[in-house]
Amino acid sequence: MIQGFEKIVEERILKAQKKGEFENLIGSGKPLRINENWYIPEELRLAYKILKNADCVPPEIELKKEIKQTEDLLAGMKETSEKYRTLKKLNFLIMKLNTIRDTSIMFEMPQHYMEKLVGQIEKSKTQNEHFKNLKRSA
Repeated sequence: MIQGFEKIVEERILKAQKKGEFENLIGSGKPLRINENWYIPEELRLAYKILKNADCVPPEIELKKEIKQTEDLLAGMKETSEKYRTLKKLNFLIMKLNTIRDTSIMFEMPQHYMEKLVGQIEKSKTQNEHFKNLKRSA
C-alpha cells in the first residue's frame, strides 16, 4: 500500500515539474537555511551553544566515549583476570549510562555478559582437559 502511495506522489511531482510549478519559487537557487538546533527548546539554545563552544560534553556522551574505549581495550586483552576486571568495569559503565538516560528499557545498551560466558566455558574446557590428562597419567 505504501509503495502505491509513493508512486502516486512521484507521479504528481513529475507532473508539477513538467507544468513548471517549481520554477521561480522563493529562495530558488539559494542554500537552505536549516536551524541545526530545531529540536532544542528556544530557552535552552543559548546555554547549549555556550557549553558546545566550551567543549563541555553531556555526561551521556562522555560515558559513551568511555564505554567505547573500554570495549577497544577489552578486545585486545589476552589475560583472563584482567579481561574479567575490564568486563566488570564495562558493564558498570553501561549500567550507569542506562540509569542516566530517561528512556524505555528497549533502548538501553545491553551489558556484555557473552564474553564472560565464553571465558567461563573456555576455563571449564581447560580444567576438564587437565583432569582428563591427570586421569590418564595416574
